[in-house]
Amino acid sequence: MDHHVIPASSGSAGVDIALVLLRLGLLLATAFLAGTGILRPLVGELPKRLRLTITVLGGLSAALATVSAFATDVNVIALIVHLVLALAVPVLIGRPSAVRWASLALAALVVLETSLGRTGVEFAIDTVYVAAAALWFGVTVLSVWVPAGQWRQTNFRLGPLSLTLGGLLVVAGTVQLFSSGLGFDRRIYGTLFGAALLVIAVLPVFATVVAGVFFTGKDSTRAYRIGAAAVTVGFVAWSALAAIPKPPEPPAPGVALLADASLGDRQFPVLVSPQRPGKNLVHFPASAGDDLSAGIEGGLIGKAIVRPGAEGTWAEVDLPAGRSDLIISRGEEKTTVEVDAGDEQGPVIADADAPECASAALGGLIADRHEVLTSCPADALSGEDSGSLVKLVEFLAVRKPSALTLVEDTSPRSAAAAKLVRETAARSGLPVQAEAGPNTALVVVSGWSGGYTAMTRAAESQRLKPTHQYGLYLAPWLLNGPIVNSVASSSVPLRFDPREQVAVSFAVAAGNAFGGESPTLGGFRNWLGAPLNGDVQIFAAAQVNAMPMYPGEPHAVGMIADRNYAGQWIPDGTIVPVSSVLR
Repeated sequence: MDHHVIPASSGSAGVDIALVLLRLGLLLATAFLAGTGILRPLVGELPKRLRLTITVLGGLSAALATVSAFATDVNVIALIVHLVLALAVPVLIGRPSAVRWASLALAALVVLETSLGRTGVEFAIDTVYVAAAALWFGVTVLSVWVPAGQWRQTNFRLGPLSLTLGGLLVVAGTVQLFSSGLGFDRRIYGTLFGAALLVIAVLPVFATVVAGVFFTGKDSTRAYRIGAAAVTVGFVAWSALAAIPKPPEPPAPGVALLADASLGDRQFPVLVSPQRPGKNLVHFPASAGDDLSAGIEGGLIGKAIVRPGAEGTWAEVDLPAGRSDLIISRGEEKTTVEVDAGDEQGPVIADADAPECASAALGGLIADRHEVLTSCPADALSGEDSGSLVKLVEFLAVRKPSALTLVEDTSPRSAAAAKLVRETAARSGLPVQAEAGPNTALVVVSGWSGGYTAMTRAAESQRLKPTHQYGLYLAPWLLNGPIVNSVASSSVPLRFDPREQVAVSFAVAAGNAFGGESPTLGGFRNWLGAPLNGDVQIFAAAQVNAMPMYPGEPHAVGMIADRNYAGQWIPDGTIVPVSSVLR
């Protein structure tokens, strides 16, 4: 039985709360019972009321453990051990030595129940907090029925012990607070998780102060009874912490925000980029469904629409400076996501390049790098992409098309790429033109929007008459599902193999993090945090939904027949090398 393993949601909030309350009651009753049994040797003959109290605690612990076995999945062996120990304490209460060992075993079981799956510092502070609270409860129960003057005289002094236990609770609660990752940001006072951490850390301070005040008094157990309420609430908060969802990191201005949203019974991720004052893009994966809208409370609500060359849907939202709530709606259903645009203006992002920029930022977020967005991929032509384009043009020159049909746009990257293509083609004696022809090769160096338009036009031209018979070629950054799937087949020079482990790992991570969305080159680079410096090869992407196989014929090595497997770079398609390494 492990309270850190939260019971699976039953689909009913009332039932889920009841399960959590059941676990809290079980742990609290067991802690009171174990602490009482451990300290039993410190008192002599037990009054009947004290025996009855211990019997009730043992029965309650056993009963709650039994009920929890029917309500949730528990370890059967742990349940049996718990039942035996919980019932043994009342039975052995007249034998101080025997009941102490049984109670120590029960206390150890409580520690395991609250710490299973946790290691290192987490396990240590769990042990300290639970053990200290249990001993505090034990003194409290015994002192209610046995006055301090009737306790046995031993070297085990209760006054100093109260300060020690209170201090241990304070230290463990403080370590838990600082190791939670919340620090002292607004989540501490603005979320239930933060409030629980404050209770865990602050209430033991009260108990320790009380213990210090009554340290020199005649009744050395009075401090325990007065501080018991604080320790009990702190213990309950500690036990409940695993059942309280940890709040996400607060939004950081200038860092693209990846958050979760829920409308009705559908949960989905949402990406806000660049999260600066002014125009921002709010992106939803296709799996989030249609008819989504986004906006700021009191401002314009924009419908999320499909953007050429990009997956999912996108809504334009004007964010005010500072913190605000982003409203996401579908029909009458609404939800909010906290955003923080800060006060500084972000980079100027061309509308056509904004989806690619957001997708690139998403790659860094998936790798848990929360970096301020200062530039976009379309702002400059990278050295690795320029080298790839040079090799592409040289590869085409060997094939001798009549000319290259070049498609570009006005972005700095595209302008630099177009200039490079023209210069390389001129050295190879290869004409470059804007018009399509039957014996030309199409080379696209624009952004996503222009690339999608160019490819759909090329597909339509090829359907009507012979056009670009030497192939359709895309710049590396245009390796994106909607673009390559707009034609039957296209080629792209790459410095990595999309079928290799690292690339597939990113594709899986991107799909898991953002509703099954396909990976992009910009996201891959940011996820890696390093340039792609592999050798250049030409890869062909094609829409291949089925491959004929004879019955019983074994698959080729690395071949996966299911088109829907995780880690695909091309949705419902395939990508394979069609050239050797270009030297």
